[in-house]
Amino acid sequence: MRKVITAEKLLTPDQTIPAPVVVIEDGVIASIASRAEGTVPVGEAFDYPGATLVPAYFDVHIHGSGGADVMDATPPSLMTIGRFLARHGVGSYLATTVSAPVDVTLRSLCGLAKLIGSGLDGARPLGIHLEGPFISHAKRGAHAERDLLLPTVGLFNRMWEASEGHIRLMTIAPELPGAVEVMERAVELGVRISLGHSNAGTDEALRGLKAGATSATHTFNAMRRFDHRDPGILGVVLDRAELFAEIICDGLHVNPTVVRLFWKEKGAERAILVTDAMSATGMPDGNYRLGELEVRVKDGKCIIGEDTLAGSTLTMDRAVRNFAAFTGLDFGVATALATQNPARMTGLDSQVGALEAGRTADLIVLSPKGEVVETILRGQQMASA
Repeated sequence: MRKVITAEKLLTPDQTIPAPVVVIEDGVIASIASRAEGTVPVGEAFDYPGATLVPAYFDVHIHGSGGADVMDATPPSLMTIGRFLARHGVGSYLATTVSAPVDVTLRSLCGLAKLIGSGLDGARPLGIHLEGPFISHAKRGAHAERDLLLPTVGLFNRMWEASEGHIRLMTIAPELPGAVEVMERAVELGVRISLGHSNAGTDEALRGLKAGATSATHTFNAMRRFDHRDPGILGVVLDRAELFAEIICDGLHVNPTVVRLFWKEKGAERAILVTDAMSATGMPDGNYRLGELEVRVKDGKCIIGEDTLAGSTLTMDRAVRNFAAFTGLDFGVATALATQNPARMTGLDSQVGALEAGRTADLIVLSPKGEVVETILRGQQMASA
């Protein structure tokens, strides 16, 4: 069945197409053109006046949503997560773990490996983001101290084997003994390294960069604070142009003024929006799980202990709108931080992050205010938020 989608404009990585005509056949984009170039082809027509077409969002740091946790690693949990994410414009994601006992982590990695590529509904996991256990005790955030471990190549290899090679991204504190060796091993296997949950000084962070780090995990959060004499990991992340950097743009994790400073330093090529969302996302206030941890949620704020933030209830469509509002950017510019940039960082830019003929038809229809009107994944309309 041929589908023909029309709207006011379409955004590609390098241009804006006015009055686009997108032809989809068998779940794949057959062609993209402007109505000014000719007639609209025959097919099942879907017209979205005043709307903008952009690639489906890609969240590289998400623990769960809709009451389900990634660490469950079961078909029902990932189905719940995928359907919820699709309603908020997300087409793909990295299933993100949290520090847990080794046997629990290995079991989750094994379960996730079986589900990746299995034809789940809604948004689908393209890989795994291993967040913990190789992180700093001083900057562990919500991660349980008892589950933190020093990095060893042997343990990483066990995790890699359990994941069946699906670990795509790993957060690690570069100052830990053994971290450099583990990073070098991971890079050999094609894993992207993200510096985070770290108390690293400047030299330690630079050693991580030399070992192959490509990104930074939720910049500012669970990081050593900036000091003008020893800028530390945060100074390195903001200064080094080759590093991508995540940010949680919910107005809670990072003040809007700091979001603007982040944008000035990382810019359109390296900034990445993530949600760090947990199972409570889309759910009423109450108590929820983050891996093995119990988190209390009040007014959408996720807390463990006295006042430690434990993930978020942020959705990616809201993150894009927040970033645009905080920085004064057009939301169309902000969408790149949730599409092409995470795709480039993970090396998955041939699969996701852009709208081009020959690619899977994963796109979203946005209102003039950046709200999700429709999510189309693999050529099929999904229920909107």
